[in-house]
Amino acid sequence: MVNDLDELLKLAVEASKKSYSPYSRIKVGASLLSSDGKVYSGSNIENSSYGLSICAERVALFNAVFDGAKKFTALAVYSQKIVPVPCGACLQVLSEFFEGNEVIIYASDAIKNKLTFKELLPVRFNLGEKNEKAD
Repeated sequence: MVNDLDELLKLAVEASKKSYSPYSRIKVGASLLSSDGKVYSGSNIENSSYGLSICAERVALFNAVFDGAKKFTALAVYSQKIVPVPCGACLQVLSEFFEGNEVIIYASDAIKNKLTFKELLPVRFNLGEKNEKAD
């Protein structure tokens, strides 16, 4: 059981060590905390056809969903040399399961940022809900 966000980030650091990234040489790890306290981790997995690569965030989420988890409280993403802000594809996939208040930590060895999911993705694509009109 993870007691705090620093512990979740440490698990993301460990996950980054399992990265398969022979092309970019950028290892990314992610750890996702479910509402029942279970942690799901993943790392980026690259392919020589870059479009077939998958980010660490989606690997962690897909592991969680495969295990039956559908509600989450926090996500930590780590890469040693770059600040791994979740990409648009990852944010969209996460939006299927995130409500907006989940904490997202994205960190490198030099920088650590913390935002809510809603701050990272204020408007999402969702066929089942109406988007509010701008003023």
